[in-house]
Amino acid sequence: SHALFHQPLLTIMPLRLYNTLTRRLDDFGPIEHPRVGIYACGPTVYRPPHVGNFRTFVFNDVLHRFLAWKGFDVRFVMNLTDVEDKIIADAVQRGISIDDVTAPMIDAFFHDLELVGIRPASAFPRATQHIPHMIAIIERLIERGHAYEKDGSVYFDISSFEGYGKLSRIELVETRAGAGLASRAIDADEYEKEDAREFPLWKSVKSADRSAGATWQTPWGEGRPGWHIECSAMSMAELGETFDIHTGGEDLVFPHHEDEIPQSEGATGTTFARFWLHVTHLKVNGEKMV
Repeated sequence: SHALFHQPLLTIMPLRLYNTLTRRLDDFGPIEHPRVGIYACGPTVYRPPHVGNFRTFVFNDVLHRFLAWKGFDVRFVMNLTDVEDKIIADAVQRGISIDDVTAPMIDAFFHDLELVGIRPASAFPRATQHIPHMIAIIERLIERGHAYEKDGSVYFDISSFEGYGKLSRIELVETRAGAGLASRAIDADEYEKEDAREFPLWKSVKSADRSAGATWQTPWGEGRPGWHIECSAMSMAELGETFDIHTGGEDLVFPHHEDEIPQSEGATGTTFARFWLHVTHLKVNGEKMV
């Protein structure tokens, strides 16, 4: 029975994964067998992750371990978001830099990973270490007519990408009509489907950014990246322009993962991630744990 469990059942049954992109169970096979590339959205390191976050991280670990057990050569990448709206707001409120906010939170995260018994990722890229990659992607998007600069900020023109909305199944009507791109822009990193507009790839510098030490020089002036471009840059730097699996919590389907697709595929002209796997929330009294 031991041999039966480890061999015939797993070899004759195809591996099927529920793919958010197609809304069905799809047979899984890697791009370059036996190598499998997985990118997981990790924590935004402005506070220690809670047990609800670790529901997603444990799911990632089970996926990682299972594929490795199946004989795949898994490269598993989990990012650390160390520059973002909430981090900057916290740094300003406390009168410290973003590095002072994130350093102890990163230490706490790694401590908790070990405590829970989660296998370390192949790489833990940090957003602040990939600014040149982000700038290069944005330059390509501008060249290809998918992005535009306004007052030192750069926005992605969602009307330029025919497949926008294919992950979250959002329907855009007014925006696709195309009147006044600048008036349709939004600067927030997080927003609801009802507020879908041209989203920021790069944000022009503000006083809060300077005081928090969150600015970099670019062809468009001083500023900082938008949240979504960070993951496109880190995932492609670690796994290439096309990779097998992208994972994250279900709250990331829109806008974060939805926006990753057009900015990545608009820059490269090829498929970004083939499979999208999302984890449902841990509920407390019927509400998402925050």
